Amino acid sequence: MNIIGLYKKEIKSYFNSPIAYLVVLFFVLICNVYFFLFSQFVARNVANLRSYFALMPLIFIILIPSITMRSWAEEKKVGTAELLFTLPLTNWELVLAKFLSSLTLLAIMLGITVFVPITLSILGDFESGQIIGEYFGTLLLGAAGLAIGQFISSITSNQISAYIFSVVAILFITLIGDISFFMNPTAVLSKIFSYLSFSFHFESFRKGLIDTRDMFYFFIIIFYFLYLNVKVINLRK
Repeated sequence: MNIIGLYKKEIKSYFNSPIAYLVVLFFVLICNVYFFLFSQFVARNVANLRSYFALMPLIFIILIPSITMRSWAEEKKVGTAELLFTLPLTNWELVLAKFLSSLTLLAIMLGITVFVPITLSILGDFESGQIIGEYFGTLLLGAAGLAIGQFISSITSNQISAYIFSVVAILFITLIGDISFFMNPTAVLSKIFSYLSFSFHFESFRKGLIDTRDMFYFFIIIFYFLYLNVKVINLRK
């Protein structure tokens, strides 16, 4: 089995269980209910989707761990992790196959919501470049969360623990920039906390702006936690 074969196996495992369908359904419902009912999009009469994407960091705190919780924890529970380690694949290939499969599910989730800007385009002059930037940033945000969740799944013994710890970790890194509301850190610490925050780096993308500094931040987070995942596999072997 090569990396493509393992990738296909992981994709099938998502859709052979109700998890993928429930996650997609929950995501689409929450996003649209919030956007059309609570953010009062029609009443504001503004041709942009900023309020639609503003909720993404908070939604991902709940949804991303539900995608990644079974990534490695389930393999260990049913005893198939050792079988994976015997495949003619490098540790990086094992980790990437799982990561890319979960990223595909995330892309499908986001792809389903494309009907929103397409439908609303008849109501106003929406900037297509801005919307592309918002979707790109959301994909990066979700990918970073997936990398964190997958790493946590590799160091926990069951899915429930993986989910809880992933929620806590993603919640922390998403909202750490708001710590100044609860504490009174120095100016330097406040800047450090803000820079480490998902919300801080997602803000430009929420406005449809693609900032290379924010891209670099998310790529670093993704690579770092995938690297930690590889190290965990090395230790298990």
